[in-house]
Amino acid sequence: MATRDSLIQVKDLKKHYKNGAIKALDGVTVDINKGDVMVVIGPSGSGKSTFLRSLNLLEEPTGGAIIFDQIDITKKKYRDANGKMVKLDIDALRQKMGMVFQHFNLFPHMTILDNMTLAPIQVKGIKKAEAEEKALTLLDRVGLKDRADAYPIQLAGGQKQRVAIVRALAMEPEVMLFDEPTSALDPEMVGEVLDVMKELAHEGMTMVVVTHEMGFAREVGNRILFMADGKLLEQGSPKDIFENPQHPRLKDFLAKVL
Repeated sequence: MATRDSLIQVKDLKKHYKNGAIKALDGVTVDINKGDVMVVIGPSGSGKSTFLRSLNLLEEPTGGAIIFDQIDITKKKYRDANGKMVKLDIDALRQKMGMVFQHFNLFPHMTILDNMTLAPIQVKGIKKAEAEEKALTLLDRVGLKDRADAYPIQLAGGQKQRVAIVRALAMEPEVMLFDEPTSALDPEMVGEVLDVMKELAHEGMTMVVVTHEMGFAREVGNRILFMADGKLLEQGSPKDIFENPQHPRLKDFLAKVL
């Protein structure tokens, strides 16, 4: 249910392929509130990543609405506060939504510091010295300030993913979207990335996280969504979902992963 704390309202979201033969998303409705750590779980192919990528229009929905900052971002145009029709600025929208993928997407030919400062300088027009100072502060926060002049190839996978997270934070987003951020990592590197995400959650960052890490979902999430076959089948607190599941598909899923 929408409240004044709602940051993103998703209404009857659909994403179909092959003229509706494949329904990657089949009518998903959910509100994401400020400060939520919403963890999306479900079997492979359930629509989790499609849902997440639709929130910043990396996937263009077939139907439904996504209301962000009082604007339906699925429309090409919207009415501003003065009633004037305005074209949606998708780039400005994406600045407000930090995205961290399975793979780190760092530019291999640029140092870590240059990777961090590129968007703040080019997109937000921040002066280089200011962008570098902020980048070094963020790198220090994840224990990588001493690697600022290194190149991505010189970093381990967990280090690269920590850089990817703080690179997204450098744009000061309103919400962070994580698409299975630990699935490409060696098991011993998973913890260091989850620790950064836990710290963000404790600081009140609004987060939507698609993950197979059930321990993280139970410990850090305040709302869990269970998806299967493109539908949102159940949602609730970690206690509701993990200790008192209702839907047969959820019970079956948990029996396999816990």
